[in-house]
Amino acid sequence: MEGSNITTKPSLNHLLKSLTLLFLIYPHPISCSTVPVPKTYTNFIKKSCRATTYPSLCLKNLSKYAAAVKASKRKLCTAALAVAMQSARNCTSTVSTLAKRKGISRPEARAVKDCMGDLKDAVYHLKQTVSAMGRLRGPGRRFQWDNAKTYASAAITDADTCVDGFLGRRVSRSVRTKIKGCVSDVERLTSNALYLINHLY
Repeated sequence: MEGSNITTKPSLNHLLKSLTLLFLIYPHPISCSTVPVPKTYTNFIKKSCRATTYPSLCLKNLSKYAAAVKASKRKLCTAALAVAMQSARNCTSTVSTLAKRKGISRPEARAVKDCMGDLKDAVYHLKQTVSAMGRLRGPGRRFQWDNAKTYASAAITDADTCVDGFLGRRVSRSVRTKIKGCVSDVERLTSNALYLINHLY
């Protein structure tokens, strides 16, 4: 159930898009000491994160959005997706930088290029997840909810495919470690978002 009541209600689709844009533009919200976040909101985040696949990571990344999320499961899903998408974009940038590094071998270049494609697919699937979440209205709600879960699962598969692509290929430990580190974050954050989506209703 939604935890906020406002006089002028924007459409759900507009609200989700606005929230996603807000979370992406301001990944580190400005804290305001004069306006403390109600304990009800912080407890909602804690309780919701406790059952996720990676609870500590969930709490670390989403607790800062307690004031925006309030006690809304839907807004929490949107925040989780926005954080996962930002992580995927950051990881794509990291991998792109590695691909342009001087001295990289041909096998490494091919593996990195494949991974970059997988990460771009992950970003695409996360965008589709957000889009499906924005259409959770009317008789087609169940269909869009299923779509959101399918797209989020696909994003996790994309991240896993990137890492699996390095198996049996001649790639230096430093390159492998850097890529596995950021891809792992994408996979975990998306897994948490998927859990929250699965338990939306």
